[in-house]
Amino acid sequence: MHKVIHSASIKAALAERGWTQDQLAEAIGESAQVVSNWLQGKNFPRPAKLLKLATTLKLGFDQLVMPETDAPVIAFRKKGGAKTTDEHIVRAMAMAALLKPLVAYLPERRALHTSLPTPTTDYAPLQSAVAQVRHKLGIGLASVLRYEHLINEFRDNDALLVPVLWGEKQNHKNALHILLPADKVTFVYLNLDTHLEDFKFWMAHELAHVYTPELAGKDEGEDFADAFAGALLFPQACAEGAYAKAMQTRGAPAMIAALLEAAHEHVISLNTVFLQVQAYAQAKGLKPLPLEGRQIHAVRNSVRDGLVSQALFAPVPPDATELIKATSNVFRSDFYVAMRQLLNERGTGAGYLQQVLDIGLQDATAMRASLVGDPAR
Repeated sequence: MHKVIHSASIKAALAERGWTQDQLAEAIGESAQVVSNWLQGKNFPRPAKLLKLATTLKLGFDQLVMPETDAPVIAFRKKGGAKTTDEHIVRAMAMAALLKPLVAYLPERRALHTSLPTPTTDYAPLQSAVAQVRHKLGIGLASVLRYEHLINEFRDNDALLVPVLWGEKQNHKNALHILLPADKVTFVYLNLDTHLEDFKFWMAHELAHVYTPELAGKDEGEDFADAFAGALLFPQACAEGAYAKAMQTRGAPAMIAALLEAAHEHVISLNTVFLQVQAYAQAKGLKPLPLEGRQIHAVRNSVRDGLVSQALFAPVPPDATELIKATSNVFRSDFYVAMRQLLNERGTGAGYLQQVLDIGLQDATAMRASLVGDPAR
């Protein structure tokens, strides 16, 4: 089996020491470019250099090297036109490495997970897949898909939801998907500082990744997740009715109002309704709605719902204890149950929470205090 450097472990070790890659290269007597190639998986160090890495960073072989097939799978739900950089990937990989010890404290994993064996964005098979998922969830094709349906499905597939407060604009991502293949556990970070109708789409998008782990982190996986989310939230039965109602109106404002009514009913974005209606029309050979995307976005931006964090908490932001309770009670996640056990057993400090949650040290310290009652460690 081909071996690769466990770059996330090395990055975490460098962060603990406050070192850069250049400083590591100097310490082991190698060039910065060679070290960079190792961390990118382009090359693998010779035994002598591997030993030097281990002794310099005080890492065991299992921490320093991992099989290529055991690499964490990372997928971002990015904000708007945000671009994922190497720094974003490295940080997410470091989070994945830090999540590894938490797995031992999680409940026993289920033997069977839901999967979509032949994922495709083609209209007819996609609608068929969505129909099967809705049937599994026990809801009709024209019914409103509730948050509870999505939350329960994550839990049933060993995907832990991790609600976070990453801010409405400051962070490059709205959601982060980290799959640990060997452990068959997925962590799904969801930013609560986002609008209600978008939040449901992101949850459905992330659920698609859970159903198709082989596509997570790939461009085709992102395309499928977007297509699946839209179809799951507003399937053909809903699009057909919305199309008929919109076509009975006169003028763009009345037509958009008809679509907006459907969006409010299903607690989803106007853009999602519009795209699904247009996809339905194209698939059935019908005349598309005489609307432009810019018109939809203009209306959508003027009638935005509030943020999820505002709906869940008052006042905002919540304190650490409230967020922990919401994670367990609202999102039915065992994340902080396991985290409390890990912190108590290992005596891990706030720095661990800071890195694994991608939050500030002050917030991490408050989180640790709420979990174990000792803010000093």
